[in-house]
Amino acid sequence: MEKYLLCARAVGTHGVKGNLRLENFTDSPDVLRRLKTLYMKKGNEYVPYKVEHASRQKEAVLVKLEGIESLEEAITYKGRELYADRADFRLPSGGFFIADVIGLDVKDAETGELIGKVKEVLTGRIQDIYVVDDVNGGEFMIPYVPDFIKKVVTEGDGSGVFVTLIEGMRE
Repeated sequence: MEKYLLCARAVGTHGVKGNLRLENFTDSPDVLRRLKTLYMKKGNEYVPYKVEHASRQKEAVLVKLEGIESLEEAITYKGRELYADRADFRLPSGGFFIADVIGLDVKDAETGELIGKVKEVLTGRIQDIYVVDDVNGGEFMIPYVPDFIKKVVTEGDGSGVFVTLIEGMRE
C-alpha cells in the first residue's frame, strides 16, 4: 500500500497572492480542505507543503501553500498533482481507499472462484464502477452496490473483492 495517495490536481490559480485552485479527487472537497499538509512528487521524493489556508469553492478547493507567494509562482504549479499521507485521513470502520482496490482479485462471493482483477475504479457517478479484467479475456464493469459487491478486503491472505454477478454482466 502506498504511503502517499493522489488527492488533487492544481487546475488554476486564484487571486494574486499565490493561491491554487485544486480539482478534488477525495470523497468530498471538505476532506481535501481539512488536510494540513499536501505533497508534490519531485523525482522519487514527496516534498511537503504546509497548507496555510484552504476553502471550498463549489466542488474545487482553494489553497494557500507555504512557499508559494505570488500569482507568477502559482502559475508554475498548474497541472501538478498533489498527494496526502494516508495517515492524515480518518476512514470509517470498514472503509478503504480506492487506490488499495486497484489490482485486487475479484472472486465469486459464494465459491471463491477467481473472476478477474480490478483494473480501475470510475468515480464521480451515483456509485463507483469497478472495471474488471476478466480471467477469460476482455473486461466488464460492476457497479459498487451491495447487490453485486458483497465485501472488499484490502489486506491479508483473504484480500479481494467478493461479488455476486447476474447473468450477462461479464459479456
